[in-house]
Amino acid sequence: MTAPTDKAADGASPPARTPPEAIRAIPVRHYGRYVSAAVVIVLLLLIVKAFAEADLTWGSVGSFFFNDQIMQGVANTLVVSVLSMLMGLVLGIVLAVMRMSKNPVTNSVAWGYIWFFRGTPVYVQLLLWFNLALIFPVLNLGPIYKDEMTDVMTPFMAALLGLGLNEAAYMAEICRAGIQSVDEGQTEASQALGMTNGQNMRRIVLPQAMRVIVPPTGNEFINLLKTSALCSVVQYEEVLRKAQNIGNTSSAVVEMLFVATIWFLVITTIFSIGQFYLERHYARGSSRQLPATPWQRARQLVFTFSRGTGAGSGPGAGGAA
Repeated sequence: MTAPTDKAADGASPPARTPPEAIRAIPVRHYGRYVSAAVVIVLLLLIVKAFAEADLTWGSVGSFFFNDQIMQGVANTLVVSVLSMLMGLVLGIVLAVMRMSKNPVTNSVAWGYIWFFRGTPVYVQLLLWFNLALIFPVLNLGPIYKDEMTDVMTPFMAALLGLGLNEAAYMAEICRAGIQSVDEGQTEASQALGMTNGQNMRRIVLPQAMRVIVPPTGNEFINLLKTSALCSVVQYEEVLRKAQNIGNTSSAVVEMLFVATIWFLVITTIFSIGQFYLERHYARGSSRQLPATPWQRARQLVFTFSRGTGAGSGPGAGGAA
């Protein structure tokens, strides 16, 4: 049997361990990014220079931006857009339910409605509603209502029907996709609890379908805001028509178009922010981590930048870890 070795008796110290060298990370240089960024900046500067040297009276843009006529046009744009969207949303939900119905009559009617309004331009639909008095001089609903069509089909009514009924066709497909995204087991469970089809749709299906319905609905509303500029063809006094009227009388045609453009950008930006928070609200039940708000993203960007500059300062910062 071999006797155990007494390491302490030998008097030999264990060899010293050499510490590992600090890892020096060399970032990869993306020269293509630098070149593309430089090209984009140069192009932007050229565009800014071109508009700065153009024969435009930029003072007119600022002086007419809050003009009473322009503000009235902005209000009219918001009114017709919001009401058209509400009409399209309510009618779209009804059409979506009809489209999924097993009744062949309601299913066919909903399919025909969607086919017609999605297949014809909004511009043509607006003109049809505005000139409806040429083929129906009198609106006769029997004992309920009777009046001249020219008194009924005002520019506002033509714009509302043209935009709202067209939007309903698109909202029907969006709502149908959202309803079908809910698992059928949810409906079966609600029926087992004794709920009717209406209660199942209101309390079970639609609240879960909103997560799918809200994002495209927000995009549709923003698109509807811009499409409302077509209502000038039916003499509706929205912001573009108001700007054109001022431009024709003041000889500042292009300047007034810039005013209308900026107002459209302001309105769509405000509603885009609202759409983001609405999507974030309905994502609470499906996402473990909610998307960061713009303020949170800005704070994160500033924190990351400050941390990166702080870590890189000093000669021994790389091997401190």
